[in-house]
Amino acid sequence: MSESVRTQGGGAGRVGSVLSGLAVALGCVLFLGGFVWGAVLYQPYTVPTDSMSPTVEVGDRVLAQRIDGSEVRRGDVVVFQEALWGDMPMVKRVVGVGGDKVACCGADGRLTVNGTPIDEPYLGSKDATMGQDFSVTVPDGKLFLLGDERRNSMDSRVHLQEAGQGSVPRSAVTGRVDAIAWPMDGVLERPSGFAGLPGGISEPGPVRLVVAAIVAGAAMILIGAAYGPLARLAGRRGGGSGRSGRDKEAVAA
Repeated sequence: MSESVRTQGGGAGRVGSVLSGLAVALGCVLFLGGFVWGAVLYQPYTVPTDSMSPTVEVGDRVLAQRIDGSEVRRGDVVVFQEALWGDMPMVKRVVGVGGDKVACCGADGRLTVNGTPIDEPYLGSKDATMGQDFSVTVPDGKLFLLGDERRNSMDSRVHLQEAGQGSVPRSAVTGRVDAIAWPMDGVLERPSGFAGLPGGISEPGPVRLVVAAIVAGAAMILIGAAYGPLARLAGRRGGGSGRSGRDKEAVAA
């Protein structure tokens, strides 16, 4: 009888070992695959100024999805590099695309795009105008960009007198900010204020899926790796109880 029990227990142990090995292997695939996937799709940047506050603060580490400029939609927070702006990576929000008439400001003090007032709950200050009225028509193939902190953002308004009236080519865009990695503020939501305009807003990037793959992989590795020690500990406890019972029978005899 005892031999039968041991045989059944050994079979269960072998199955458990196989399953734990598979869990570790699959976990490694998900964990490493998630990192590789993220490295291919995303580029990290550190934001040096507060021009995008409170959406992105000074020193925040952001993840920007590598995209082509043709994929940019109104409302996107993008990373771009333009020689006339200092030829260094900058982070701003797209408020107008080619053909749009962008004006500031309407009767209620809001930015307007093609005559439509835009709800901008992300602004760092309540006054969108900050004492500067303007009206521009964005050339085809270009983007008009503003900072969320309109009081001190060096954005398209500063370059209104230049060719293109402050707009930058779509080709200048190198990425679209999808998430703030540090501090871990999470994914940037697409602003609904631009959703009703032609072309709508962009779809969220796959950053949540990337993070989910990494987290799931790490969890499976830990669970699979913990099976062996836990099984041995349970076996020792079970063996100790069996010996104790036999010792009691011997004393009783």
